[in-house]
Amino acid sequence: MGSDSGYPEEAPEHKQAVQAFAIASTPVTNFDFGRFVVATKYQTQAEHQSGSIVFHQPLLGANVEELSWWQFEEGASWYSPTGPASGIADKPTHPVVHISFIDALAYCEWADCRMPNEIEWEYAARGSTHGTFAWGNDLYPNGQVMANHWVGEFPSRPGLENIGTTTSVGTYPANQNGLFDMIGNVWEWTTSEFFEGHSLHACCGTQKKQDPFQEGGRLMVLKGGSHLCAENYCSRYRPSARIPQPEYSSASHIGFRVANDVEK
Repeated sequence: MGSDSGYPEEAPEHKQAVQAFAIASTPVTNFDFGRFVVATKYQTQAEHQSGSIVFHQPLLGANVEELSWWQFEEGASWYSPTGPASGIADKPTHPVVHISFIDALAYCEWADCRMPNEIEWEYAARGSTHGTFAWGNDLYPNGQVMANHWVGEFPSRPGLENIGTTTSVGTYPANQNGLFDMIGNVWEWTTSEFFEGHSLHACCGTQKKQDPFQEGGRLMVLKGGSHLCAENYCSRYRPSARIPQPEYSSASHIGFRVANDVEK
């Protein structure tokens, strides 16, 4: 796992042992999370904090400061992804977003499962390939877009094939392990802390101290990249890529998938 040719925090490339485990074929969806909320009346961190971090695409040609496309949006939550006027009625099979690590833990307790650690996640994402991407060394094999990532120049020059938001899980091809959306769509929480000695620069959130989700809590490892990762910016749609994220934070491109132990 890891990479000596990616971002600094991915190094060094090294070997890790992993025990047998089970992992969900897709991220947790809005429908899945909705069942949990109906059963438990759970309220997410975003709801408690009256909002969450949302991506706003800058206007074409606008002179924008880095990270200014992230804004704390009052009323944004898992059921209103871009603010109070938005909804998910037409997105039951999209991955749930605006989920903090704490929220994901609560879901797992209800569903009698857990999240994968970083080693398990990367092992599952790689399949049997040792290429740069989950499917090999070519980002667009035979011209095909293999995952929901930003196509074009981020943040204000999307290409014709760019989606710019989440897509239904399973829209893109599965990897060799039969797993969907391990790359792109949404960043996924792992249970591994982002240990010291790695870069603490996060490309996917605001750095303003008044944003409540950027304060406090452990730094946990996110894996997989999202629909906002591009060739020219944060090209972390690779199995080895990783970023730190505070456990209480949430955003419009962060979700999770579940895993479990396997009885021997």
